[in-house]
Amino acid sequence: MTSAAWKPRYRLARYAASLSLLMLWNAPADARSLETVIERGALTLCASPNALPFASKTGPVPGFQIELGEKIAEQLGVKLTREWVVSATQYRRADCDLVLDVIARKDTPPAGGVRISRPYHRSGVVLAVRSDSHASSLANLGSDQRVGVPVGSLVSMTLAKGGAATSPFVFEDDIVAALANREIEAAAVTPMTVGWFNLQHADKPLRLIPAFDNDQDLNWNIAAGLLRPDDKLRQRVDAAIEALLADGTIARIYARYGIELRSPQ
Repeated sequence: MTSAAWKPRYRLARYAASLSLLMLWNAPADARSLETVIERGALTLCASPNALPFASKTGPVPGFQIELGEKIAEQLGVKLTREWVVSATQYRRADCDLVLDVIARKDTPPAGGVRISRPYHRSGVVLAVRSDSHASSLANLGSDQRVGVPVGSLVSMTLAKGGAATSPFVFEDDIVAALANREIEAAAVTPMTVGWFNLQHADKPLRLIPAFDNDQDLNWNIAAGLLRPDDKLRQRVDAAIEALLADGTIARIYARYGIELRSPQ
């Protein structure tokens, strides 16, 4: 299988990879303590090997998950090691301490002994349009103007119920590419996808419209997922994230990938 063929699989997985990891993880019950991490001298992060802007095993930039993981490990006084995972089977086998960009919802507690850190970012779904579009809301779109949506997603069902014309895509990258190529009039995607696209296409940036800000199902906090931590390890990771938020480290890391850090709610 060529790299061009398998790259999209990572893109498909990355949107909900962290949440899937939490649901599928059946790790042993033994906790990994802060003392163990310190003795090992390493904090292990699970990440996808080819899913920029999230993470990359090769290339000129590592991805913001890798950069943030390194900073958290640094706060703990250890190095960051990486486990590259692309499927649920590998998730089960990987001996990880940490995953990043986990969707944190109070009504959906994680399974398998996973514990959530304090949230550090707010994400969700936005409406993206081309810079020359006159649209300022969903209502400005004509009945025949299509909105690109992830296939089978909640936002696709929400828009369909409201009577919007939609075009399903498997990958968010393909949705914003179709928008830039004038195949559709708008895109319902995450701000991270748009920010990364704009960073790479400064000559034709997309504009964001907060069309779904009032829909709680389409907005969520982002946190770190800790696998089998003891209380001390979780507290140290919380403190690390708190410090990295306070000194602007997380905002600077996100900005390097075209992403604006938003305060969790």
